[in-house]
Amino acid sequence: MIDTLDAISRHISRGLAFLAGLFLVGMMLLACANMVLRAVWVPVQGTFELMGFMGAVVAAFSLGFAQREKAHIAVGILLARFPARVRRLADALTSAVSSGFFILCGMETWKWASFLVQTGEVSETLQITYYPFVFAASAGCMALAFVLLVDTLKTLTAEKVQ
Repeated sequence: MIDTLDAISRHISRGLAFLAGLFLVGMMLLACANMVLRAVWVPVQGTFELMGFMGAVVAAFSLGFAQREKAHIAVGILLARFPARVRRLADALTSAVSSGFFILCGMETWKWASFLVQTGEVSETLQITYYPFVFAASAGCMALAFVLLVDTLKTLTAEKVQ
């Protein structure tokens, strides 16, 4: 069961990371186009707005992959002095609490996006609906929560104590 959840976690995080990469390439192309067009004609309208929306999606979609790959900073100076079982319990507890936090973040962000749908709010410069970007941020938080939950289960069910 854990292996299946881990495989699902891996596929979700890799898929979202791939999409984050596409959005990042889009940001790069938009920035370059804006610089070139600013020099020869007029800048791209709404570049700042679009860069913000796409940047939010890049950050949110990268969270799960970064967690799976342990590409974040971990401070273990204090825990390194404790026995392996205590470190394991602390790791599981930290992952579980973090998962709960990101579930709440994802739910609140989803509520906000739903509110934006109901009110029909649009962006200031381009007058586009931006709730899809907010839903994407919510999905990124939920994906991270799932990865953290799988990490918790893997830590608790690991045969070898590290």
